[in-house]
Amino acid sequence: MKYILIIGAGKSSSFLIKYLLKKSDEENLKLIIGDISTDYANKLINNHKNAETIVLDVFNKKQREENIKKAAIVISMLPARFHIDVAKDCIKFKKHMVTASYISNDMKKLDKEAKENGLIFMNEIGLDPGIDHMSAMQIIDRIRDNNAKMLLFESFCGGLVAPESDTNLWNYKFTWNPRNVVLAGQGGAAMFIQEGTYKYIPYHKLFRRTEFLTINGSGKFEAYANRDSLKYRNVYGLDDIPTMYRGTIRKVGFSRAWNIFVQLGMTDDSYTIENSENMSYRDFVNLFLAYSPSDSVELKLRSYLKIDQDDVMWEKLIELDIFNHKKKIGIKNATPAQALQKILSDSWTLKEDDKDMIVMQHLFGYEIDGEKRQIESSLVVYGENQTYTAMSKTVGLPVAIAALKILRGEIKTPGVQLPISKEVYEPILKELEGYGIKFIEKKVPYLGYNPNTVVG
Repeated sequence: MKYILIIGAGKSSSFLIKYLLKKSDEENLKLIIGDISTDYANKLINNHKNAETIVLDVFNKKQREENIKKAAIVISMLPARFHIDVAKDCIKFKKHMVTASYISNDMKKLDKEAKENGLIFMNEIGLDPGIDHMSAMQIIDRIRDNNAKMLLFESFCGGLVAPESDTNLWNYKFTWNPRNVVLAGQGGAAMFIQEGTYKYIPYHKLFRRTEFLTINGSGKFEAYANRDSLKYRNVYGLDDIPTMYRGTIRKVGFSRAWNIFVQLGMTDDSYTIENSENMSYRDFVNLFLAYSPSDSVELKLRSYLKIDQDDVMWEKLIELDIFNHKKKIGIKNATPAQALQKILSDSWTLKEDDKDMIVMQHLFGYEIDGEKRQIESSLVVYGENQTYTAMSKTVGLPVAIAALKILRGEIKTPGVQLPISKEVYEPILKELEGYGIKFIEKKVPYLGYNPNTVVG
């Protein structure tokens, strides 16, 4: 049997495991799923004869090496910062590797050794990054094959709650790692280029510089700029393109409300709070407000942020129960971001029957035979429930399909890479269509920007 080692069995692994188990008999596969806790993985495999779970501590070198040594291919679903030790072991034992994470600088340094050993290290093969790369390159390559010149590329993606499960004023629930949601946009200014002019948005302004867009009858959305859109000019071979913008989608009104936490400093992850484990939600909010023993926490916050009591922003804060004096943060030495995550998890965790949705939209502007044209390509995917989410489907399926195609020898080019070559994206996108992950493409008038987008 061909052993596939999956390291990390979090929320994004359900469809990954389901797909590989379905293929396991015909492909002669055995899944070994390693995690620090096997409870969730055991639920997913449901005693399947071609799968087993093991307790695996990725920091235990001996244990990690023993399991990688047995595998035909390794899939790492760990947080991005933990991939590198796994990758080095894969070089040592000559194993292919697949991840859904961005290629780190440390991972890039392994490219030469991977190529020398004929190894494929496929990264950025989830949703975003992943499906965004593949679907974008498919159209960009088609435009270039027709000898047209690219003028504009805009790309937006978001993981949201489906309309039937949208039960809070924020129109949002956690569909992936909550920590990443809380820390989104940090680490430098958002950078992009619009009609030849470079633009930079600092973090403290990010959530007030949003754009509006409408997607395939699924409603109106807003988007804020991703941290670095400029690096994708080189990745996509669009070094001279006048407009390049990538953004994250939310429902309208989310960003303005989220900006409250940014301005207060609640999303900061750079320091810890004394006695945080015994601190109430109300005390946590009060940390960021001026000392005034005669004024209530509510009054101080409204005054500081200039929020009226009948403003929907205030209603959104009340809904989160952040002024509760009985609920405790319960985390020792918590950073503000960790404490905020705990508070939000009370309200934003998907219930068992809740459904999520993935929304993605690309816009391509180009010139051919002296005429400027524009293509809009959109994707909407709905989840089934709390376990089999649209997020796990769009992250896990591309990972699983890529891993199987590498094992079969259908993807051949070695090295540390992302899925931007036709060898990779064409067969994977075609197979994804069979699972309902299919883009709707239409021609729109060329305006040099998204015709449904208004700068806010």
